[in-house]
Amino acid sequence: MAVGASGLLGGGLVGAGPAPGAQAASASSARAASAAVPLARRVRPGILPPFLVDVVASSLRVAHPRGNARRATPRASRQNGGMAAAIDLNCDLGESFGAWRLGDDETMFGLVTSANVACGFHAGDPLTMRRSVELAARHGVALGAHPGYRDLAGFGRRALDAAPEELAAELLYQLGALDGLARAQGVRVRYVKAHGALYHRLGADERAAAAFAEALAAYDPALPVLGAPGGAIERAATAAGLRFAREAFADRGYGADGLLRPRGAAGALVTEPEEVAARAVALATTGAVPLADGGALELAPDSICLHGDTPGAPELARRVRAALEDAGVRVRAFA
Repeated sequence: MAVGASGLLGGGLVGAGPAPGAQAASASSARAASAAVPLARRVRPGILPPFLVDVVASSLRVAHPRGNARRATPRASRQNGGMAAAIDLNCDLGESFGAWRLGDDETMFGLVTSANVACGFHAGDPLTMRRSVELAARHGVALGAHPGYRDLAGFGRRALDAAPEELAAELLYQLGALDGLARAQGVRVRYVKAHGALYHRLGADERAAAAFAEALAAYDPALPVLGAPGGAIERAATAAGLRFAREAFADRGYGADGLLRPRGAAGALVTEPEEVAARAVALATTGAVPLADGGALELAPDSICLHGDTPGAPELARRVRAALEDAGVRVRAFA
């Protein structure tokens, strides 16, 4: 599986090309080296799109308590003998259930490069999952398993006190279901990304993250984990020998602590198409996203997430993809 995006990690260039095992070892070594330097992030003026120039007009440093230090320099990958920025666009899809329809999957599958498909616990059902596999295959989109808490009523966004061993079993249950439907159509699940409250728990709960990563490694050690950078799940994935792909959100607001602002809080959702598109371009070309306090947070993502249940999601995705391509960014799957 090729890396969908690359960047500067601890001063070394990480690009598409090495085998997955070599990539994981290289990334692990680079992360270990970067841990020895101060946890600070710098954004330089002159490398952001016009929309963000006023936001980060001078050099600054933003401390990030959760992750490795990275400089906000253009992300690049080798392409046709030159250097060109590249990024993956992922979206949570397949979230309809029975007679309940959520989102415009038919359109969204044609606009993104990776699809996080619900596996029946927080959303989705067997027929919806099967249709999602068909759409992924038709559009050449990387199929990702999107396991969540067993919480249909709360859409997987409520925190549940499930034991780590229960989380591990439920991951395998959901992953196996989607992978079985995929195998029947000649495709495979290519990565795993947790959903909602489980996603946030895995970023902070070391025991839960370890159980999740170890279960995934036992199922298929070649499957990458897609998640928030710098948290417990990144450490657990590395310890389990899994490749970890960093994710950032163009349509969600971040706090100075590097965490997503809680849904319902001011600035948690970004819905203006031009602003979302500008944020996506900044993330793809510099690795940074602006903060409400005037600073910028450096995330160095391999993939940018757009939410399929956001009102006007297809038009938002079109704007984002067009802006990325206009900026010379190659949009491709990370897995």
